[in-house]
Amino acid sequence: MPSTAHVPVMVTEAMEALNAHPGGWYVDCTLGAGGHARALLERIQPNGRLLAIDADPEAIENARQSLAAYCESVVLAQGNFGELGRICRDQGFEQTDGMLFDLGISSMQLDTAERGFSFQREAPLDMRFDSSTGPSAAEIVNSYSEQELARILWEFGEERYSRQIAHRIVQQRPILSTLRLAHIVQQVLGSRRGRIHPATRTFMALRIAVNRELDNLKLALDQAVSLLKAGGRLVVISYHSLEDRIVKQFMRAQAAEHAFLLTTRKVIRPTALECSSNPRSRSARLRVAERLA
Repeated sequence: MPSTAHVPVMVTEAMEALNAHPGGWYVDCTLGAGGHARALLERIQPNGRLLAIDADPEAIENARQSLAAYCESVVLAQGNFGELGRICRDQGFEQTDGMLFDLGISSMQLDTAERGFSFQREAPLDMRFDSSTGPSAAEIVNSYSEQELARILWEFGEERYSRQIAHRIVQQRPILSTLRLAHIVQQVLGSRRGRIHPATRTFMALRIAVNRELDNLKLALDQAVSLLKAGGRLVVISYHSLEDRIVKQFMRAQAAEHAFLLTTRKVIRPTALECSSNPRSRSARLRVAERLA
């Protein structure tokens, strides 16, 4: 079962970056456990509207209950933000005051062992945000070539030992559970990871590959441009260098074309107090840009 405690990352900074105000229309592109959505709904009353999107059907169902008090102000939509334009048009959000992306895995998904995202709990090797679509992590691990597995681990996980891990995976197949995969990675790396678990980068790489996260992020950012009205804010919270690089390059390119104004040149990081109270925020980076006329 998911943990009941949910602390949204950099929520104050995100609300300020969005310039969230009463009567505004906003899109939360990554609903997750609903922390940012709730904060937005509180700030846009009265007469504000929020479109909350998530690829995970469980996130949508949970939000029907957790955000029930705001049912007249929030529209819930299940779908991948790679189809952001279609989803917004279908729900009447063609021109918005702000869009928020909180990338990566949600605390709800990570804390639900049976989803297969965690290397610390026994579960089927799944990792899909939407379990009704696409190949699972188990299918990738057990059917892809050694060369392709090594590419995924290197490209999406920046794993220095990608070839060695891929070779051991192929030797040990079939691999159907999270703990078995984590144990295989640990056999290769031992304790060379220091503070982080040896399987961290492997699990991250597989999750990104399973859900096509980087491809969908690029698609969503491109579509967000025309969905923001003049003065509308695009706010993105990322958690690793691959995501952040895509966001930074996109915003700078749009600024060079005078489509966006970079409201701050430097990335915004969580405070020391937040990092201490919510360790999952430590790697967070927030970037913001404002749509020009």
